[in-house]
This record gives sequence, C-alpha cells and structure tokens, in this order.
Amino acid sequence: MRVFLTTIKHHRADDFSTERIKDYLQYCAETLKLSENTLHSRINALKFYYEQVLNRERFFWDIPRPKKHQLLPKVISKERVADLINAIDNLKHKTIIMLTYACGLRVSEVVSLKVSAIDGQRRLLFIERAKGKKDRVVSLNPNMLVMLREYYKRYKPKTYLFEGQNRDEHLSERSIQLVIQKAKRKAGIRQEGSMHMLRHSFATHLLDKGIDVVFIQKILGHNDIKTTLRYLHVTNKDLVHIISPLEDIEALLR
Repeated sequence: MRVFLTTIKHHRADDFSTERIKDYLQYCAETLKLSENTLHSRINALKFYYEQVLNRERFFWDIPRPKKHQLLPKVISKERVADLINAIDNLKHKTIIMLTYACGLRVSEVVSLKVSAIDGQRRLLFIERAKGKKDRVVSLNPNMLVMLREYYKRYKPKTYLFEGQNRDEHLSERSIQLVIQKAKRKAGIRQEGSMHMLRHSFATHLLDKGIDVVFIQKILGHNDIKTTLRYLHVTNKDLVHIISPLEDIEALLR
C-alpha cells in the first residue's frame, strides 16, 4: 500500500475505479516488470484495502490475477547428496545437513529443533509448530540416531539442538544456507538450490523408491496433496522404463 500511495502521489486512492486499479497493475507488470508473486502480493494488499477497510463491493473479481510460473522442485541425486555431506568436515554442520535430508525438514524447522524433540527409544523426531502451526512426527533412521548421539556428546546442547553463538538461541537460517552453499562448491555441485533442495530431494527419492505420495504428504506436513504431487514431475521412477524410439532405429543408422 505504501508503494501504491507513493506511485499515485496526490490522487486519492479512495476514488480509484476498477479500471484505474487495472491500469496501475498493468504498469507494475509491463513497466516495472514485477514477478508474478510480487504482483499477487500487491493485488492482495489492494483487495484488503478496498474490500475490508473501505467496505467496497467485491469488484476484484474483475481483475485477472497473473498466472504463477510453475517451477519444478530443485532436486539432486542420492549420490550428489552423499557428495554434499562428505564435503562437510564440521560435525555440527554435517549433522544439520544429514538430518534435514533424512527427515525432509524445512530449514526453519531444523534450526528451531529442541533437544526434547528427539525420542531415541522410539526413533522419532517431533516437529512442533511447523508451517501452518502444525505439529508432526517423522521417523529417525538408526544411522541418523548414531550421528545425533555423537553430536550430543561433543556439543552438549541445552535447550535448542543446534545452538547459535548465544546458547539460549538457535542457529540462524542464514548460517546454514551459507554452509550448504560452501559445501556445494566444494563438492562440485552446480545445480541451483538452497537448503530446501534437500527437502525436495528427500521427497523425490522416496517417490523413486515407490513410497505412496499420501505418506510423503504426511511426512512433509503438506496441507494440500497438490503440493506433494509436484514431485511426480521430477521423479525418474517411471521414466527409466521408457525406451526412446531412437533405439528402434539404431541398427539402421550409419
């Protein structure tokens, strides 16, 4: 709204018609060349102002929303995940990266984990107040548990599993993003992607193994199955069985 009011200067926002708002959004798209996500944010802000604050009738039905570009999840192979982990020498950083991949966690979830979230006997990890303020439980691989115990013995965290410089606070997300970028360079991984790439890879590798998408949805904590179904576009479970027609004519090639 601040940007909108600055742009229209001395003109009263209250007097703007549907057509004038359309003109403003067209200016944002064509002149400013804003992304689809930014345009959606501006539309939502204007919609709230005119419909909720000014109590106007819902005229935003007449304003078409830009289609969001459907990006495929950024995924690396299991072998490249291993290369990434092997490129990290620091035990704390290696444990974070392994746990993120092993459980398909968001970076915000892994950094805010508490020591009490680990149930070693039942081999479970409790994720509290994740995205959408939902709790969920994921299983812990035995090898991951061994790694966590080794980490705990060395660092002895109190409240947060991965403490920052201040022991009363958890490690920052930015710190971990820097760790993975450094590890990618060292491992020679050129694919784009941040920590979320590990979550995408986790889901895709489960699909490759034939795990039902509904179970993957629960593990990842997705509200909508459509979000999980995106990984069907990057799995190679069925693609590896497709034979190229080139093979049918190879004998005829000179």
